[in-house]
Amino acid sequence: MAASPGVIGGYQLRPGRDMPPLLLDEDEALAVAVGLRCSAAGVLAGMEESALRALAKLDQLMSKRVRARVAALGDAIAALPRQATPVDHDVLIVLAAACRDRERLRFDYVDHDGVATERVVEPHRVLHDGRRWHLVAWNGARADWRTFRIDRLRPRLPAGPRFAPRPTPRTLIADIERGLARATWKFRARVIVHAPAAALAARVPKAVTVEPRDARSCVAHVGADDPAALAMYLAMLDADFEVVDAPELRAGLRALARRLRRAAAAQPR
Repeated sequence: MAASPGVIGGYQLRPGRDMPPLLLDEDEALAVAVGLRCSAAGVLAGMEESALRALAKLDQLMSKRVRARVAALGDAIAALPRQATPVDHDVLIVLAAACRDRERLRFDYVDHDGVATERVVEPHRVLHDGRRWHLVAWNGARADWRTFRIDRLRPRLPAGPRFAPRPTPRTLIADIERGLARATWKFRARVIVHAPAAALAARVPKAVTVEPRDARSCVAHVGADDPAALAMYLAMLDADFEVVDAPELRAGLRALARRLRRAAAAQPR
């Protein structure tokens, strides 16, 4: 191991050596413990046992104060289970390394229709949206940025050759986040909302696109799992609105209005 003295000094571990002891403050230990708990819960397939072993070692070194904080967070996490799609941690490591080293990737990919194809991309970043892992990459065949679900791909190794960094649009990650959210919509509609565009955009999720119409109204592109859910969401906007298309949404609004009128007229027993 090579060490450098001074204010910005540090150490460098040569290949083939064991890791030296690491010093963590309370917040760092807490973050590591929470991450290990998530891995042990199966977010990363194949890492459950390793995460549990590492968590057991960390638990022996933590103070009572940190251990209590970890236990409290662990209870909260256990009480709020997520339907996350696990991925092979070896695949995740390969993709992250390719992004870091700027190496082209070849992989077999199965799309949502079950069609298998081979892709060649320039990997940019690995993202996790709380449910699934995604690879953001430049697809030369499409001459555009694309997002791939990591649980649906299998890399073909070795990776390479290297590529020069490609300028990324300033809104790339925000656009991807919006696209991933919209991908879960089964029903879509356009509505005119009688509220300024800026005021509405600050209140709705990023997946909703808001276009100014005039100083007092805007057009919102919205969606949900079904028309009834979308009707309830629009009713909570606390603003008048008109449905531009989607007759199913109008039917859902009429059904919601009847239900609300009955609830307003009912007398408690």
